[in-house]
Amino acid sequence: MKHETKTIIIATWVGIIVNTLLAIIKAIGGVLSGSKALLADALHSTSDIVGSIVILFAVKIAHKPPDEEHPYGHGKAENIASIIVALLLIVVGVEISFYSIKIFFGDIPTPPGTIALWIIIASILIKEALFHYKHYLGKKYDSSALISEAWHHRSDSLSSLAALLGIVASILSEKLHLPFLIYGDAISGIIVSLIVVKVGYNLAKDSSLVIMEKVLTDDDEHVQAFKKTVMDIDGVKRIDTLYARTHGSYLIIDIKLSVESYLSIEEGHTIGKHVKDTLMNEYPQVENVLVHLNPYHHTK
Repeated sequence: MKHETKTIIIATWVGIIVNTLLAIIKAIGGVLSGSKALLADALHSTSDIVGSIVILFAVKIAHKPPDEEHPYGHGKAENIASIIVALLLIVVGVEISFYSIKIFFGDIPTPPGTIALWIIIASILIKEALFHYKHYLGKKYDSSALISEAWHHRSDSLSSLAALLGIVASILSEKLHLPFLIYGDAISGIIVSLIVVKVGYNLAKDSSLVIMEKVLTDDDEHVQAFKKTVMDIDGVKRIDTLYARTHGSYLIIDIKLSVESYLSIEEGHTIGKHVKDTLMNEYPQVENVLVHLNPYHHTK
């Protein structure tokens, strides 16, 4: 197993353990303090656990070597996992919204206890730390699944912030005798749901583009670097097309080159092999290069 794969798996396990503890603490704190927002936040943390488990399996599959049925590797398993996590976020967001809206049509809620404040503050700090930890690793190893999970943590910290504001409003409603603030806890739950749904939608959209094999644009800095590297290779007269498509955490390049028309098949093959080897050696994110050669005709 590669070092980067082990690192990603360890990071995912850290998320599972932390989220499990947070979900339990939030649920107990929500019951003891009577905070609806904290209970909604506990549900969100539980969805993080499910998402992390999905990511864990996806990372293991994604880093398997290519085989006969999957000659380009299994990289898209990470993107599939990202979509599953995104859908989980959307479902949880909708559920939190319904849960909070029902409060307005029931009995008048009681202000939550101050224990909810301390739990929420601790949650925000922990989830932000997890976000930065996993986002850094996700960017470092080009892991869409880990980046997706990092944003899951960020959405949790944002939802906790909304819950914090709601809990403060509910507590102040009793101390300042402002009855309308009693619903601050429920309103924050609705805000939480909107944040969660928005994050889920963005993650699903980004991962869907990868699965649909969207190629990098010509003005992308990576594409420009690839083209410069190829044109510096002896024997390459022109780049007819270059398509770099993401395949999970790595890239697959399809390139059509023009070489002198009088070259033998073996000579053309040597140039093509040199192009492939150079791109794969100089750019770690390039997993495979498919080279097609065209005859180059001089124009007057």
